[in-house]
Parts: sequence; structure tokens; C-alpha cells
Amino acid sequence: MLKRIEMIAIYSAALLVAGAFSAGDASGLSLFNSRNLERWLPEEFAAIMSLRLNQLPAAPADPSNAVENSAAAIELGRRLFADARLSSNSMVSCASCHDPAKQFQDDRPVGQGVGTGGRRSMPIVGLGHSPWLFWDGRKDSAWSQAVGPLEDAVEHGGNRMAYAHQIAAHYRSEYVALFGPLPDLGSLPANASPAGTAVEQIAWQSMDATSRDNVSRIYANMGKAIAAFEKTLRHSPSRLDRYLDAVSKGNSTPQTILSPQEINGLRLFVGKGQCISCHNGPLLTDQQFHNTGVPPRDSMKPDRGRAAAVPKVLQDEFNCLGRYSDAKPEQCNELRFIATNDPHMEGAFKTPGLRGVSLRPPYMHAGQIATLEDVVRHYVNAPHAALGHSELSHLHPEKKPTGKEHLERQPIVLSEAEQRDLVSFLGTLH
Repeated sequence: MLKRIEMIAIYSAALLVAGAFSAGDASGLSLFNSRNLERWLPEEFAAIMSLRLNQLPAAPADPSNAVENSAAAIELGRRLFADARLSSNSMVSCASCHDPAKQFQDDRPVGQGVGTGGRRSMPIVGLGHSPWLFWDGRKDSAWSQAVGPLEDAVEHGGNRMAYAHQIAAHYRSEYVALFGPLPDLGSLPANASPAGTAVEQIAWQSMDATSRDNVSRIYANMGKAIAAFEKTLRHSPSRLDRYLDAVSKGNSTPQTILSPQEINGLRLFVGKGQCISCHNGPLLTDQQFHNTGVPPRDSMKPDRGRAAAVPKVLQDEFNCLGRYSDAKPEQCNELRFIATNDPHMEGAFKTPGLRGVSLRPPYMHAGQIATLEDVVRHYVNAPHAALGHSELSHLHPEKKPTGKEHLERQPIVLSEAEQRDLVSFLGTLH
């Protein structure tokens, strides 16, 4: 997942490529057209080339995780990721909600761990490209994200003291080789946590400060190992990538890869459908947060999204500036310069990447929309938001533009046939 500046760089590079075809390499464009391929205008060509998976750079290094490139950490993280003992009922692992057989998500409207969550499980492939994790961005690193569910009451439902004992019992040698000696846990309670049940919190407070710090460090290191494994996960090229590769090489048969409906859907995606405004780059996400008027799952308790998450990430003991981070303060610019008073973050959620999207209904942050057809219809209808101000609300036919909209967009006007073509295109992303 790319930061906005990286996306701008990739898109600019694509424009240069298009410029080479249209100006500096007119013969190349002539050859392109002479073979009776789809006539892509220079700006369209730049846009579609920017979506190629082979244009995705390596994920940026995470200075807060010193072991992320360690083979030993990756292997330890792989094992921890699949270990159901890391839950209160010994039945829930990271892979329960992030199933490798299901694009590392679970096909459920909302996550199901030891209890039922309130949001959908996000796919985690490519998470190293994102500066913010979860639908609301309440974590600022993959390792901080990894430890969050472990103590969540409806996800793993466990506590960090119990996890430290699990590490000592089952992963001692691997842990010691990576992080150094384990502290003596023999005199400490079996269960204790600053975020657990009332009994666990009392037990945590009964521990001395050094013991609490030692246990929290083990907990953080578990997250760093899991993140090291997760960062190795990669997308495979899709039918779209094969098509774009053929087009970029002037191949005479790209139309045999995608159907005319799918090609028209791609044209709509980068053109009048305006999808590329947010779903851009090789991962088809801008990594930003938007309120697009998606109805809340519970109308009585609308989810504030990013607005409520900003204070959480700033106060998180496992953030980039925290004592368990391996980063220097000056390496934590995303956190240091986070916007804390943006009214547009009320009811805003992260733009999901679209690779493989047709294989993982239902959609949106809490599975509120059942099908891709309904998702496209949602954006065409441009509904008002139940909370905050939808970036699409100024497109609603009942509201006149004020000139002060958060994003300057034209109304999304797609016929029923165009909507079907757009959905057909989304099926090429796996």
C-alpha cells in the first residue's frame, strides 16, 4: 500500500510514458494503433499503466521493527500467525480471520473471533505499503496492528501475560535467538493485562513496573515477528496485469485476455466512473480515509471511523514513538504530523485495495453492501452520510454544489449497461 507521495510519483512516471508515446515516440503510438488495438488516449494510457502490479515498488522499511527482514523472525511470525493457542479459548488464530485460502480475510460481514466484531476483516496482503492499519487507521505499523487483536475481547480475547507464558513454553529458543533472554516469569501470574478483564487488570497492577515492561516487550516482539511474516505476502498477477503487459508491449492480441465488456469497464474505471480517484496505483488504493456515505451497520450507533481513531493511535503504547518501537523519533513523521482536527475524517474509512475484490463479498467496512453491483450503484446514487459529510453528497441530485466540496468531482453518471461493464472489469483483478 503506497503513501500518497509514492502514488503521485508512480502516476507522474506513467504520464511520462504516455508522453513518450504521444510525442517523443510517435512511431510507437502509430504501431500501437496500426495493429487495431483499443485506442487509449494518452491520459487513459497513463492511468491504466499506473495500475500494473509490476510497477509496485518494494514496501518501505519500517524503522520501528528492527527484525522485519530477519528470516528467523519471518519463520517465527509464520508459526505465531497460525497458532490458535494465542487466544482465550485456544480456537482462534490470526489465520482464523485472515485465511490464506481466502485472500487472508474470512468472507464474513464482520469478524468472528471468540466473539463477534463490528467491522469486516481486511485482507493483509501488501500491508507493508500502508502507513495506517485497520479500517480506521488506529495503528501505525504492521507489528502494532498484529498485537491489537490478541487482547481484543471479541477477537483473540487473551492477555499479554498468558502470551508471554506461551512464548516461554513453546517458542523459547526461537525467541531468545531473535530478541535475547526471556525474563523469569515463574513468579508472575498466569493471566494479567492492562486491557483485559477486571481480574486481569488487578493482577497487572500487582506486578512491579519492571515485570510489566518485560512482559509488554515480549508482547511487542510477538507483533514484530508476525509483521515480518505478513510483510512477505504478495499479490499474484491478475488478468488485468496480463492485459496491461500486452498493451504496454504493443502485443496484437490483448483483446483475447479481456472481453470487450471488461475493457470498457476499465475505461470507465479510469474515466467517467472516477474510481481511480481513490482506487489508484498497483494496489488500487490511495491508502487514505474517505466518507462516501456508506450506511452504518447499526443506525443507532454510527461508526465515527478515522475521527475516533486519531486519538487512539496517538495514545497507543505500541506506536512508532513508544518505548517498544525501534525507531528514532525523527523516523516517525507519519505519526508526528498526523492531522488531528480534520472534520472530513468523521465517518471516514480507509480505501480498500481492489485486487481480488470480486472474490470477497460482502463489501465496505462492515459488510453493509452485498454485491459489487450494489457497490457501483451506491456510488452512482451518491447518498448522504449518516455521520459527517460524504465526499459524494454534493453529487446528490437534491443538493446544489456550494463550491466548497472536499473533493472536486463531477456527478458519476453511468447507464445500467456501463455499471455492468464496470463490475465485469472488477472481475479481472484476480
